[in-house]
Amino acid sequence: MPDAAIETQQLSKAFAGHMAVDGLSLCVPKGSVFGFLGPNGAGKTTTLRMLVGLARPTSGRATVLGQDILRPPADPRQSYLRRIGFLPDVPEFYSWMRAGEFLTLAGQIFGLSGRNLRLRVEEVLQLTGLAGVKTRIGGFSRGMKQRLGLAQALINKPELLFLDEPTSALDPMGRKETLEAIAALAGQTTIFFSTHILSDAERVCDTVAILNKGRLVTQQSIRSLRQSHASHWAYLEVEGGQDGRDFIAAIRSQPWVDRVEVYQQGWRVLPRDLATAQHQLPALLAAHNLALRRFELREPSLEDIFVELIHGKPSPQGVAEPDAAGRDANGRQEDGR
Repeated sequence: MPDAAIETQQLSKAFAGHMAVDGLSLCVPKGSVFGFLGPNGAGKTTTLRMLVGLARPTSGRATVLGQDILRPPADPRQSYLRRIGFLPDVPEFYSWMRAGEFLTLAGQIFGLSGRNLRLRVEEVLQLTGLAGVKTRIGGFSRGMKQRLGLAQALINKPELLFLDEPTSALDPMGRKETLEAIAALAGQTTIFFSTHILSDAERVCDTVAILNKGRLVTQQSIRSLRQSHASHWAYLEVEGGQDGRDFIAAIRSQPWVDRVEVYQQGWRVLPRDLATAQHQLPALLAAHNLALRRFELREPSLEDIFVELIHGKPSPQGVAEPDAAGRDANGRQEDGR
């Protein structure tokens, strides 16, 4: 596609017979903040390494900024690698340097010099919140190093910025600062943002691809992903009555119920028909002499959708998960009709 920053077709990478990336086909629109999501070990870093030239695919093909990654131009100065920025998951630095010195070196590698280089170093230091910092890099916190890594990735004004787990090891303040810096770049450059932290992707990304065990599960805009998983769930906490089993049996028999899951202090009801559920749940509670202590109705978050796609069932925040045997923390069984 002419408006694609990245395209892959059946891109695969095997290590000793293990398919780390298995037939990956995706398209990253130019100008997007593209979330590349998946659990640890899904193949995200391997994919990034292939796209930035640090690993060679076993099979398949990919283009980055219109260039085939396996067919470099005769003149290295025309390579797409000079037009991208890359922040690895664990960036490394010369600890004895200061931030400005390191960025000056990075800029010189890209051919910047003189006044243009000085202005660009000042610009990225300001953008990443490191302006005025005189401490040597060896004394930086992890968050400061991550921001310096982002500044390094931006020094050449890249058309495409690759970020590999940029917030995974940061404290809340470091994450906030890094995400704000990424959000400030929206619309200025295409951002390929690999992460397993779903709330971060939800905050800054407009389009996402979900990877699991090396395979693409889905690629959609966050808006369309929510629309295509527009179910709701209702969480109930009740009090009164001798036993909730009759109530659970009554709910499960209703045609408007898809699933009931039992947790430590209440039940989660996933209705097929939300409007009917809202009308009939209070009547069922009253009929079983149960008083409603808490009722929560939620649309699925990106995390809920992700867990449903990967594991086959929703997982709302704030509710204790059943264990692998399907029992909650009190040993009660969930129902997965």
